[in-house]
Amino acid sequence: MCGIFGVASENIKGFPVKQATDTLIHRGPDESGTYSDDHVGLGHRRLSIIDLSTGQQPMFNEDRSQCIIFNGEIYNFSELRDELLNKGHTFATKSDTETILHAYEEWGE
Repeated sequence: MCGIFGVASENIKGFPVKQATDTLIHRGPDESGTYSDDHVGLGHRRLSIIDLSTGQQPMFNEDRSQCIIFNGEIYNFSELRDELLNKGHTFATKSDTETILHAYEEWGE
């Protein structure tokens, strides 16, 4: 099982997002990734299960306006992905995480 970390506040400048994420190495030894801006910090420790080579997180949409860190499994992601491809979305990976990101862009919450 992967490990995820998040913090949100008015100002997180200087918050040790990477160090906090590194404390979760026992939850996901394969890879790690972080994202932070002035208000949000996200971290992910990955245990590779689906799309072993290109499923790194955090994952962004094409213009980097949306970011996702996800731990779980979407059982019908192949069908959702096909539907999103038919609607004109393009995918860089074969991961369920990217499918969720495009689904959010297409259908919202």
